[in-house]
Amino acid sequence: MFGFGPLFHDIGRTFNATYRCYSVTMYGDREDVERGGKIIMPPSALDQLTRLHIQYPMLFKLTNKKIKRESHCGVLEFVADEGRIYIPYWMMKNLVLQEGDLVQVDNVSLPVATFAKFQPQSVDFLDITNPKAVLENALRSFACLTTDDMIEFKYNERLYELRVLETKPGKAVSIIECDMNVDFAPSVGYKEPESQRREDHHETEPMDDTDNADTGFIPFACQGNRLDGKKKGAETSPIQLPNAAPRRGIPNYNYKKGTITFIRTPRPTVPNGNTEDKSKVFEAFSGEGQSLRKTKGRK
Repeated sequence: MFGFGPLFHDIGRTFNATYRCYSVTMYGDREDVERGGKIIMPPSALDQLTRLHIQYPMLFKLTNKKIKRESHCGVLEFVADEGRIYIPYWMMKNLVLQEGDLVQVDNVSLPVATFAKFQPQSVDFLDITNPKAVLENALRSFACLTTDDMIEFKYNERLYELRVLETKPGKAVSIIECDMNVDFAPSVGYKEPESQRREDHHETEPMDDTDNADTGFIPFACQGNRLDGKKKGAETSPIQLPNAAPRRGIPNYNYKKGTITFIRTPRPTVPNGNTEDKSKVFEAFSGEGQSLRKTKGRK
């Protein structure tokens, strides 16, 4: 009796269309579109999307069928000429498209982003004081992110490029009203500082026992001089100084948990089997006495 068929005929269908794409610079001076992740579509697309009851926010997948390259974007306005869409130039480079090439547009529903990892394409990105805050402000012009895409944003009159290395929970995610964690990979061309690499190299070197020796001041290690300038006639053999005592407070890096090591210093031995050389043992008053003046002979 009541015909409701045509009323709900378009519910459940998806939007699918093919347009010729042009960069935003061909449309006019729209710097806001060029530095964002949204496109400009014709009014007929809005009419068709409305009839299909497409869920908001409207997100689209752009496909270059020639090389099967894909990217994702949002829509900013429906004021383009019929049969055309205007997209940012960085998006055309990702899709390997030229002015006037055909691109397929499909509406999609993407999961909300929870994590994204970026890699700056220049070491100049390190000059930014707070990169996460700058990136957060730049991503307000984007609707979604796609893994392996190269996005661009402008900051302090300089253009920066970031490659999207990873997105979660999918390879393409929506970043509209989301709480997303951000991480950065080392910039392309970045080299680790030389001083830091040397410190890491020293940490991996084995511990040398001579490192514990005190290399500070050793008293009476030089040759003495006389006040009258004369040199001593007798040549003395250099005395072998004992090894300096090890410095305290240096940890034992070779220590193994659950073991106790007692360090003993063996006494020197002589060839005949005795533990000490008796000829070198000190004996008190064993020398010959001398007088400062000659003694006169007694009569």
